[in-house]
Order: sequence, then C-alpha cells, then structure tokens
Amino acid sequence: MKGRKHTPDQIVRKLREADRLSGAGASLAEVAKALEVSEATLGRWRSQYGGMRTDEAKVLRRLRDENGRLKRMVADLSLDNEMLKEVARGKF
Repeated sequence: MKGRKHTPDQIVRKLREADRLSGAGASLAEVAKALEVSEATLGRWRSQYGGMRTDEAKVLRRLRDENGRLKRMVADLSLDNEMLKEVARGKF
C-alpha cells in the first residue's frame, strides 16, 4: 500500500513534535506511533530535514523536483540524439 506524501512544512512540524515528545521521555516507537509514521520514516526525515526551517525544507523539495525534471529532459534528449545518429548511418 502506498503511503501519503507529506509536504516539507508538515515534515518539519512533525519533527518538532517528535523532539518535544522525545524530550518528554517517550521512546522512538511511541513517538513514531503518535506521529502516524514508521520509525524508518522518522529517521529518514531527521537525516534529510533535521535542523531545517520550513522555508529551507520547501526550497530543498523544489530543487529536488527540478533536478529530477532536468534529468528526465537530458535522458530524453540523449535518446533522441542516439536515434538521429542511427538514422543518419542508415541502420533503420
């Protein structure tokens, strides 16, 4: 089953809440359950977004999306280039 996507703002808020709960003495399993995420997700979020403010997290997400879009464009252009080379050589 595919999980839901969290916005960077939601992630930062949940990490702050996790810090608050941890400070109150809750275990990692209890914190993850309270936030309705897995322990692995919580750890991944801490490594990616730990210490960030909300606006920094939004910029990071936007840059990652743009990077993925640019990688797809490069792959498409490379494929087009290879097809044109084969057509020019007469191997079709």
